[in-house]
Amino acid sequence: MKGRFYIQGTAAISPQESFSGEFTPQLLTLADKNLLRVKEPDYRAFIAPNSLRRMSRVLKMGLTTAIRCLQNSGVAVPDAIITGTGKGSLHDTERFLHDIRRYSETALNPTPFIQSTYNSVNGLVALQVQCTEYNNTFVHRGFSFEHALLDAMMLLSEGRAGNVLAGAFDEMSDEYFYIRSRIGSWKEQLTQPEEMFTAGTPGALSGEGSAFFVLSSTPSDVHIAGLKMLYKPSQERVHETLEAFLRQHGLQPSDIGLLISGRSGDTNFDHYYHALTAQYFPQTPEVPFKQLCGEYDTAASFALWLAVERMRKEELRHVLIYNQFFGEQHTFILLGR
Repeated sequence: MKGRFYIQGTAAISPQESFSGEFTPQLLTLADKNLLRVKEPDYRAFIAPNSLRRMSRVLKMGLTTAIRCLQNSGVAVPDAIITGTGKGSLHDTERFLHDIRRYSETALNPTPFIQSTYNSVNGLVALQVQCTEYNNTFVHRGFSFEHALLDAMMLLSEGRAGNVLAGAFDEMSDEYFYIRSRIGSWKEQLTQPEEMFTAGTPGALSGEGSAFFVLSSTPSDVHIAGLKMLYKPSQERVHETLEAFLRQHGLQPSDIGLLISGRSGDTNFDHYYHALTAQYFPQTPEVPFKQLCGEYDTAASFALWLAVERMRKEELRHVLIYNQFFGEQHTFILLGR
């Protein structure tokens, strides 16, 4: 997808101090497991107390991030709401399944089931801002956020929307962390973020977060210029696609001022990044964003938020994001001024 899709406002809740105040990246210290938990804000400033007590954690995160994003962009009601999530509300799903077993499928509380559906956040946002327009949720594992972004870009290019609220959200529960650790997704030994690239071990550090963006056809200081997705490509295919992607936008690798990569310290998959940077970006500054937020299905949303932050603070003309999710879903996102 190619075009100019301007970013009017952003917001993110992440393991970093990203929601309010001046953002300064910090390497966190983990205490007992390889999981980077989000730093949650005071939700009472955004959600009524009577509603807040009934909401699960990911619903609070998603709704609050979306509201702050709209406030930052100066948009009261968007023309469309589009999100991506890999797992939705894990805590609500687990709670409902446990209740089925505990109560032998009788006298079940329907609230966890209702809130466990993937589009719960979209519905809450729409109710909060009284938006009755296009509303969609994508659940495509490592492509979830990218498809939400693509859908938003298509709506804008077709003239069906003037501004679109697009975002992503995912949480990590203790049970799902354990399940993924059993199949080798996370590092076995406790590894600090500052050590993840020198540990030389398989597995990543788990993470979670929520990030939202208001995209518009109205010019602003930063825009998304292009998006490209690949499914289970070979190393050669990744390189061929990068060359064609940059050529399509009239760029050379040397034109990229900053590379934001999804390098996670996972020896099973970091070779994709090593080969790409060695061949195309040997002198380009690189920011491995998963050192700040961890690995999760929609981690690319934090990468996009980080890219916008860097472009608004520095004289960067082009920023490239390259991310892959456990070797299967690969994405290039190009930002420009």
